Amino acid sequence: MIDRRSLIGAGLGLGAAGFLPGEAQAAQLGPIGLQLYTIRELFAADPVKTLEAVANIGYREIEYGGGGYDAMDHAMLRRTQDRLGLKAPSIHVPYESLRDKFDQSVAMAKTLGADTVILPYMTDEHRTEAGWNAALPNFNRFAQGLKKAGLGFAYHNHDFEFTVKPGGVSLYERLLKATDPRLVKLEIDLYWALHAGEDVKALIRRLAGRIYAYHVKDARADGSMTAVGAGQTDFASIFKLNGLVGVKHFYVENDQAPAPYLPDITTSYRTLRALRF
Repeated sequence: MIDRRSLIGAGLGLGAAGFLPGEAQAAQLGPIGLQLYTIRELFAADPVKTLEAVANIGYREIEYGGGGYDAMDHAMLRRTQDRLGLKAPSIHVPYESLRDKFDQSVAMAKTLGADTVILPYMTDEHRTEAGWNAALPNFNRFAQGLKKAGLGFAYHNHDFEFTVKPGGVSLYERLLKATDPRLVKLEIDLYWALHAGEDVKALIRRLAGRIYAYHVKDARADGSMTAVGAGQTDFASIFKLNGLVGVKHFYVENDQAPAPYLPDITTSYRTLRALRF
């Protein structure tokens, strides 16, 4: 849920800031980003037209992921970004690509203008104690290699990292303990952490200084995903912690956005643009 100022500003159109006369100014988000996986069907069919639509909504940052972007003409995508005033601070690159196509992944990130590579997902074979423990040293190795190339590295969670607990210790705790906090940063997907039953604000406080970005998606009462502002998540109270944690990137994402997709990401953008905290 958004707070009172947000509802007033969005509902009554009280100007760009959305404040009542005499109200003290509250904090608001800077550039709002979009994880392109949300609109992967549109992007795969026509990436240029899709980026134009994203920019027209008001987004100023994008994060590549899905939609076949890895096989596209990255120089062309970068030219399109530059024309539209879109920056891509980070890209999602699968574990197997970082393991087997590291140099190509670095070149792709740099061409797209990214400064950080995100590991977005670990498949089932890695979700056991043995599989996870075998993969974690590679997280450090990826991060070290990326640092040498002038890039950062972060891991993006789903829910399984919190709910799978071999020997009573979650995969997420194992990740935190086994990886170098100076090199392996975190992209916290707020929906999935909440879905796993985590106290998200406690998690954020604990990880202050290590969080690279948030994935922002809302949840209905039944736990299903929805556009930001159409669910029950109190984003204002979460983002109030930003004075402590200093997160700079807020990427809208809805894994299950309904067709035709653009209305869903428009709702999310407008909600976050109006949000005061």
